[in-house]
Amino acid sequence: MADLLPEDADGGELARDGRVMELLSEHTLLGWLEGYVLTGRHGFFHTYEAFAHVVDSMFNQHAKWLDISKNHVPWRAPIASENILLSSTVWRQDHNGFSHQDPGFIDVVSNKGPSVVRVYLPPDANTLLSVADHCLRSKNYVNVIVADKQKHLQFTTIDEAIVHCTKGAGIWARASTDAGEEPDVVMACCGDVATMEALAATAILRERLPDLKLRFVNVVDLFRLKPAAEHPHGMTEREFNGLFTDDKPIIFNLHGYPWLIHRLAYRFKGHEHLYVRGYKEKGNINTPLELAMLNETSRFNLVIDVVDRVPKLRDRGAHLKEEMKNAIIDNMHYAHEFGADRPEITNWTWPY
Repeated sequence: MADLLPEDADGGELARDGRVMELLSEHTLLGWLEGYVLTGRHGFFHTYEAFAHVVDSMFNQHAKWLDISKNHVPWRAPIASENILLSSTVWRQDHNGFSHQDPGFIDVVSNKGPSVVRVYLPPDANTLLSVADHCLRSKNYVNVIVADKQKHLQFTTIDEAIVHCTKGAGIWARASTDAGEEPDVVMACCGDVATMEALAATAILRERLPDLKLRFVNVVDLFRLKPAAEHPHGMTEREFNGLFTDDKPIIFNLHGYPWLIHRLAYRFKGHEHLYVRGYKEKGNINTPLELAMLNETSRFNLVIDVVDRVPKLRDRGAHLKEEMKNAIIDNMHYAHEFGADRPEITNWTWPY
C-alpha cells in the first residue's frame, strides 16, 4: 500500500502483490502468517534466530490451539502448517555479536505437544530443500527449520538428501571408518556449522589416527532423539543403539544449547556415554572459528574430546591432544590480530 521507490525494483512487485511481506516486527509477521494459513493457504515466517523469542507466546498459543483442534475437535478441517524459518544463526555473528547469539527458540518448541511440533536442522542446501518441501506439504504442525543464510559447504546430492531427511538421522558412510567393525567412538552432529566442524574433526582423526574406528552420525530431525513412546518421530531403544551404540562414547556437536540433547535422549541406555557440545553463552563479535573455540564446538575441541573419551587414546593420543590445544591458541591469536580466520579454515573442504 506504500509508495514504490526506485530501490524497491528488485522484489518490489512481489511485495506489492503480497507474496513477500517484510516488516521489522516479528509479532506482526507471525500474526499475518497465522491468519494466512487459517484461510487455507501456505507460507513461511522467516526471522533472525535470536529474535524468534519475540513471538514465544504467539507460537505457544498457536501450538496449543493446533493440539486441541487436531486431536479433540474432529469437525475442524486441517490447515497448512505454520512454518518458521530461522536464519542469521548463533554461529555466524561476526558483525552483530553477543546480542544476536541465542539458539534457544528450539528449546521452547520442544516443550510443546509431540503431535503438533517438529524441528529440523538441515546440514546443507539440499537437505534444506528436502525439509522445506516436506514442511510446505504438511498440515496441522508448527515446523521450525534452522538454517544459516550464509554460504556453506554442500555435503549431499539431492537424492542423498531426500533419503537422509526421510530417515531423519543416519550414518554418513563417507565420513565413517567402522563399516563392518565395532566403532571406537561415534561422532554425531546436528546443525549446519556443527556438522562442518564435526566433519573437520573427523578429517583430522582419520589423518592422524588411521586405525581409529569412527562412526559419523548426522541428525536432521531433532525429535528423532526422543524415545518412540514420547514422540511419533522418536526412536526405539534398538534404533538408537543401532546408530549410536549403547556402550561407546558419543561426541555430539549441536547447533543449540547442549543440555537440550540430554533432555531429549536421557531415557536411552546409551545416554550415559553421551557428551554434548553446544552454545554456552560465550562470544561477542567473533570470527566463526573463534566463536566455536570459545564454546568448545570447534574441530580442535572435538578431537580433544575423542582423545579424552576413547580409552585406548588417553595415553597414545597425548601428543595429538597437545597439538589441538596449540592450534586453539594459535587460531585465537590469529583471529585477534587479523579479524578473520586463517585461509585454511575459511576455505576448508572435506578431503575424503
